[in-house]
Amino acid sequence: MRFIGLFAVLFAFSSLAAELEGVTMPDAVKAEGKDLKLNGQGLRKKFVFNVYVAGLYVENPTHDGAEILAKDEVRRVDMSMLRDLDRKAIVEAIAAGFEKNSGEKFPALKERMEKFAAVIPDIKKGQLLTIIYAPGKGTRVEGQKESFTAEGKDFADALFSVWVGKFPVDENLKKGMLGAK
Repeated sequence: MRFIGLFAVLFAFSSLAAELEGVTMPDAVKAEGKDLKLNGQGLRKKFVFNVYVAGLYVENPTHDGAEILAKDEVRRVDMSMLRDLDRKAIVEAIAAGFEKNSGEKFPALKERMEKFAAVIPDIKKGQLLTIIYAPGKGTRVEGQKESFTAEGKDFADALFSVWVGKFPVDENLKKGMLGAK
């Protein structure tokens, strides 16, 4: 009987988290008073280097990136760094994907993107960078010294498109974050 109880406890704990490249992310988190579920987890690679593991948390999980972007709900990306990254490298990668995905809307978003990028810090291996969008409030980066909230769903959609949009920064990362490995 003890064995069955121990097995049940171990099974329960194993179902409470997802693991990729040694990074464990919980299956659920709270953000902006909402319960968010881990939609999926993916690995960002650049050439042969593993850069970060990202988890996408949403209110209503789906394998469709367009559906996630269409909904005006709380969403969150947690990026766990697998190597040291300076601010410049992070900003360049996000800005390039942001511009590519926002297309003709980019001029209206550029100033907010520049202010948002200005608060992104250098990040060391093992650190977490969290980006949260909340309807009516905007998009913010958690864990940095300075703060800035970029208003508008249009901004959030362009930013989250970097990972799950039409032109993702990494196609395999997108598949993982959409739970469609």
